[in-house]
Amino acid sequence: MANPEQKEQQHPRAGGDRLISERLLQGEATDYHLVELGRLIIRYQGFPGAKDIQANLKAALDRWQLTEAELFEQTRAIHQRGGLYKVSSNKKDDWT
Repeated sequence: MANPEQKEQQHPRAGGDRLISERLLQGEATDYHLVELGRLIIRYQGFPGAKDIQANLKAALDRWQLTEAELFEQTRAIHQRGGLYKVSSNKKDDWT
């Protein structure tokens, strides 16, 4: 019998994240796309499911010829400059 802990799970944000990951595959490595890629890699790191999303994220990294370490170095610099995400008062952060 299969171990229930190994069962693939459905992430509550998978629907929207799948669309974002597909857009990343089609787009260029802009600051916004790099930050979105980093955000989603962190969200799905170690997550037991959403294999298609995880594959898209890996493919985007490969397409842009980046390692995770290089991506995170670039996104730290982008965030340090600030102003990439414009959050209005009626929206909450999407880091969950």
